[in-house]
Amino acid sequence: MKTLVVYTSQTGFTKRYAEWIAGKTKADLFDLKDVQGKDGSFFDAYDAIVYAGWCMAGKLVKLNWFLDKVPRLKGRKLAAVAVGASPNESPDVAAMKNILPDEHRQYVTVFYCQGGIDYEKMKLPSKLMMKMFAGSLKRSKDEKMREMGLLIDHSYDISDIRYIEPLLSFLSEGN
Repeated sequence: MKTLVVYTSQTGFTKRYAEWIAGKTKADLFDLKDVQGKDGSFFDAYDAIVYAGWCMAGKLVKLNWFLDKVPRLKGRKLAAVAVGASPNESPDVAAMKNILPDEHRQYVTVFYCQGGIDYEKMKLPSKLMMKMFAGSLKRSKDEKMREMGLLIDHSYDISDIRYIEPLLSFLSEGN
């Protein structure tokens, strides 16, 4: 099966996951900015297409770019991979798996991979937003929220190649 992995990454966690996925599936790998201008026929050569993006404020960045392609890609294996700072056990992760509009849910499967935060690589607006968010969580009356605030107040890396295993199983089904 010929596979394409397209990603967008702000601080490197999504790029790392995209590279791991492409390596394990022998997929073609492209940064989103390198394929944004390609016409629809570019995607015709692929049996499976994986879009990987980073999470921001409960959304998958540039997801609409991928979803705009879905009508042309029906009948292929389509996956969206959300890479975020929340640990897999977080309730936020369950919400991320429901990010697709109803009309796309039967065609695209969503996966989540925990990544981390790298304040050194983050753009200033994102950095300021995250620091303010962490501060508000640390002042919460809820203990779990305070713990999350302490976690996201500094850079950390909780990414692991094993988190791509569900996606790899999905891609290999029926082959």
